[in-house]
Amino acid sequence: MLFPISDDNSDRHITPLVTYLLIAANIAVFVLLQKFGTDIGFTYAFSTVPGEIMSGTDLVTPGQLVVDPATGQQLQIPGLQPTPIPVWLTMITSMFMHGSIAHIGGNMLYLWIFGDNIENRLGHVKYLWFYLLCGIIASLCHVFTTYFTGNGIDTPSLGASGAISGVLGAYLRLFPRKRVNALLGWMLIPVPALVVLGLWIVFQIISGVGMLGGAETGVAYAAHIGGFIAGYILIGFFDSGEPQKTVNSPYHQRS
Repeated sequence: MLFPISDDNSDRHITPLVTYLLIAANIAVFVLLQKFGTDIGFTYAFSTVPGEIMSGTDLVTPGQLVVDPATGQQLQIPGLQPTPIPVWLTMITSMFMHGSIAHIGGNMLYLWIFGDNIENRLGHVKYLWFYLLCGIIASLCHVFTTYFTGNGIDTPSLGASGAISGVLGAYLRLFPRKRVNALLGWMLIPVPALVVLGLWIVFQIISGVGMLGGAETGVAYAAHIGGFIAGYILIGFFDSGEPQKTVNSPYHQRS
């Protein structure tokens, strides 16, 4: 599997302030509010719960004591916590929360690599609206999928991956031939974005089909696929066809 680590930013003309702020906000929430994922109460209160979105009501459930079949160890699984905001807003708050360091690390890397190019094309304000809209659509895709399959209707979901998937979809449509530097094993090779992002979405679709077949993975593949398709389509409405021309630096930066 190709693992992207940077791309060609030689045509970037503006400093991607919104991308930097989004990354900073995600990190701040994970560290200060989620306390590196250990504050389960906060995480469960502000995550998106499909059952809450479908019913429009806040759900509070008791914790459960389960037994790990592999080790026999008893584990306390917390229940859903009271949500102090309208449940619809959790589709926004959940975009800024993550389950682990690996989760936030992977998401922020993809946002760092691909987000600045879309921001350069759209400008700061349109890019922010595009990002949030893709995230909301991705969350709704996950909600509807869990509702119709009946799997995980009361399971909280969180992460920026739905919104970032929208960025990836837009990137594929606008810059399919842009060079992306990716790791293949221990080798660093330059490949077109079409290859990297094409393989990524194919993997999401295959994994998503497996989930529909009953394989539980804990990953919201429907959100990834829905966000990617939303980004690919919506960029046609958001894009004016010309990158922003404001120059903030005498040199070009590379991710």
